[in-house]
Amino acid sequence: MNRGNIIALVIAAALLIALPRIITHEFYINMASQVLIFAILALSLNLMLGFGGMVSLGHAAYIGVAGYTCILLTVAGWHPLLAAIVALILSTICAGIFGMLSLRAPGLGFLMITLALGQIVWGIAYRANTLTGGDNGISLPARPQPFGFDITTATSFYYFTLVVFAAALFGMWRFSRSPFGASLMGTRDQPRRMRMLGHNVWMVQWLTFVIAGFWGSVGGLMFVYYNVFLSPHALTLQQSAEILLMAILGGASSLTGPIVGAAIITLIKNVASTYVERWNTLLGAIFIAVIIFMPLGLVPGCRALWMRWVNRNGPKAPTAAAEPAE
Repeated sequence: MNRGNIIALVIAAALLIALPRIITHEFYINMASQVLIFAILALSLNLMLGFGGMVSLGHAAYIGVAGYTCILLTVAGWHPLLAAIVALILSTICAGIFGMLSLRAPGLGFLMITLALGQIVWGIAYRANTLTGGDNGISLPARPQPFGFDITTATSFYYFTLVVFAAALFGMWRFSRSPFGASLMGTRDQPRRMRMLGHNVWMVQWLTFVIAGFWGSVGGLMFVYYNVFLSPHALTLQQSAEILLMAILGGASSLTGPIVGAAIITLIKNVASTYVERWNTLLGAIFIAVIIFMPLGLVPGCRALWMRWVNRNGPKAPTAAAEPAE
């Protein structure tokens, strides 16, 4: 990590910590919490999409598996921490099973299998009325109090979400910079060559699927803690597609891209929709413009424009002095 990246990271961290002091309105503090939650979901999907080249349309399933498990166990009288741990374990196990089924087919087949698995989880949540409440949903009795810290207010929940987001971001950053992350990118770009070098391509992709499912489950738990409620609407194809668009819009080839994409889509969906009746059209227009002018996403596109501007306006190399005439 170079000096410029470290300075940008320190500035971003300072702004995020000071955000509730800068924006005191409770509505916008809650919006910031939503952005962080969806950023975790988009980052987890980006482990498969950006680094592994695996496009999934069933990522919202982890919101359902982790969320419903946590709520049902809490209602049954379990300690909130124990309920959260069991929910994460069960959801990660489901990710392992989903990965074994999805990786049986590459490309479009993988996409369709993840879509089908996501719809199966949605169907179970919709039809199992005695467990999930069906279309009416089910409520979490109350937000937990991790280590005695009250997170019932908007500001306290924002800081709790920020801590979870920082841990998730650090974990996924270390994953992407690790030798395993390098082998994952190798399986994305040259799978046949990686097999020739002795790498188990299927195992690398499956482990990535499981890790992405774990962090997606963490985002799902935070989603439930924020809303204190869960219904099948949070598990729909639209939700999975929005998470996928967040990663693509910001730039799937970078870690900061999904965060930017999550911020744009969440704010347009919750803030711009109050001023623009057809906010879906606005979002579609932004997405089309980004794909046309910045096909790699907003963050890589803006970085390329910045480097082009720096190179154009930077100091010119000195020209060789003319030789004296004889």
